[in-house]
Amino acid sequence: MSQNEDPKDGVPINFPESLRGGAYANSMIVHHTKEEFILDFIFVAPPAGSLVARIILSPGHVKRVLAALQENMAKYEGKFGTIKVAEEPSGELVM
Repeated sequence: MSQNEDPKDGVPINFPESLRGGAYANSMIVHHTKEEFILDFIFVAPPAGSLVARIILSPGHVKRVLAALQENMAKYEGKFGTIKVAEEPSGELVM
């Protein structure tokens, strides 16, 4: 941190150009150990699928992510209405 940066202004995040478009996933596989959760985000377009991102989180951070998702889901549904749960895709994903 340089002398001109004020820590209470937050941590600047470098946002690489290659990630600005995001990645679309329509499926996810969750694995876990005692120390971490592994979230594999997958784009499935039969006859195959592709891993688009693997995110590894500590259990404590997973709890914060869940809370943030629940809070934002409630805000979304308050503004746009209840979201219908999508049907689970048929077939098993094999990695």
